[in-house]
Amino acid sequence: MMLLGDVFPNFEADSTFGRMKLHEFLGDSWGVLFSHPRDFTPVCTTELGRAAQLSLEFSKRNVKLIALSVNGLEEHHDWSKDIMAYNNAEPGSEFPFPIIVDDRRELVEELGMLDPEEKDQSGMPLSARCVFVIGPDKKLKLSILYPATTGRNFDEILRVIDSLQLTAHNRVATPVDWRPGDSVMVPPGIPEQEALTLFPAGVYTKDLPSGKKYLRYTPQPNTHQQ
Repeated sequence: MMLLGDVFPNFEADSTFGRMKLHEFLGDSWGVLFSHPRDFTPVCTTELGRAAQLSLEFSKRNVKLIALSVNGLEEHHDWSKDIMAYNNAEPGSEFPFPIIVDDRRELVEELGMLDPEEKDQSGMPLSARCVFVIGPDKKLKLSILYPATTGRNFDEILRVIDSLQLTAHNRVATPVDWRPGDSVMVPPGIPEQEALTLFPAGVYTKDLPSGKKYLRYTPQPNTHQQ
């Protein structure tokens, strides 16, 4: 089981973009690796369709998408055409990111992606709907695990990446339901005087019945802090 901060395994696998090694494919980009129970299934098709629609938004953030499913290469290519048709894309449109081949289920087992509660017709466990966000340093920054029966929200994954990228370069935290441009929070470990220096746009503290001044807000920084 991987923990946040662990270096993500540099696995090598076939994909719809050819043979790839994860770290080399990512380069200096962020990565989102997300698994699917199998090809030609309804929920997975809607998820990959939405991810394809948002692929330019991920690219703007220097994020590379990688899907993984437990079928073979030819099935992946055929399924990709269905997904693009689901999106009402122009005939012949290319699917914008790779789908990894894992027909032997080696990767889903190695990465802890199996859902023991959901099985295919032969009784084999299906892969769960995992999301791994990998930083440019190849370390795991976030993981979300959904059961096979629940589709993911890729707008939320984008929002989380915005937060991860902001907080990677600035000593701030993002509150509940934060969106880019909203105020951010000053972490408790930053003393009051240091906070005033770090955040020249100002720090607002919400008064609370306890009298403790831990809810501190500041406008979202526009530049990276040193």
